[in-house]
Amino acid sequence: MAASVSLLLLLLLVPALGSFLFAFGTGVELIRFVSLRALLLQPPAGPGASSPPRTDAATRLQWGAALRDPKVLHPLSVDMGLIVLFILQHSLMATDRVKRWTSSCFGVLQRSFYVFCTALALQLLMRFWQPVQDGPVLWNTSTEPWITWVPLICFILHFIAWLVIFSIILIFDYAELMGVKQVYYHCLGMGDPLAVKSSRAVRLYAHLRHPVYLEFLLILWAVPCLSLDRLLLALLFTAYLTCAHSLDQQDYLYLRAQLDKKFQVFSREEAAYGDLLAQNGPSIYKEN
Repeated sequence: MAASVSLLLLLLLVPALGSFLFAFGTGVELIRFVSLRALLLQPPAGPGASSPPRTDAATRLQWGAALRDPKVLHPLSVDMGLIVLFILQHSLMATDRVKRWTSSCFGVLQRSFYVFCTALALQLLMRFWQPVQDGPVLWNTSTEPWITWVPLICFILHFIAWLVIFSIILIFDYAELMGVKQVYYHCLGMGDPLAVKSSRAVRLYAHLRHPVYLEFLLILWAVPCLSLDRLLLALLFTAYLTCAHSLDQQDYLYLRAQLDKKFQVFSREEAAYGDLLAQNGPSIYKEN
């Protein structure tokens, strides 16, 4: 019996862990795509990219003309298609009807399959994204002192936003979010992990589609150069995240309470380790 359970656990954990690692790698790539690429790379070299607004009108593409230029329309249409593909995947697969269908096909791996498809859609978006090189920019800090200070300020804002995002992730059960915990519970006959959650947690999960709403919007918009493709990315994801955001005051209070609990646990563990080190000194390292 124990051997069969171990074999079942192994067979189910392999795809679940594979999906988790793929999603983790995609998350790292997402940081590069939405933050580092926008902060560290040079702005587009198209007309008006390196000049202050309206100082060289003879060499600048007007907005109306730019939106009729095939060199601008083609990458924008490709980028829009990639964003729509991700939004459709992320939204349709989260509906109850599709969840029931994927559950009947993949069983306990349903959440892992959803995570894998989401990561795959993000990978397609990032790999095939086409920057608009020949169009105007909405703003561009290309003169002193802004060329030094604005990218630095944007970098600090992005860094803080990602720290907040990682802190919010600590509140949630990351193994359950990625679909690994469901497999573990299933093999031990413990049922669905969501069944043992409190009513406040279930209520939060029902409202919370995207736990990093404001932070991700800050990352999308706080850039030193807002090109047309970045503007398209920011506008569409702002609209999508706004439509999917439905938290209320009770949810925010629950999130704050859970974050405080996490910090208390970490503080107790650090204090206990400090006491152990003070009592035993270097001897604990010798024993190990």
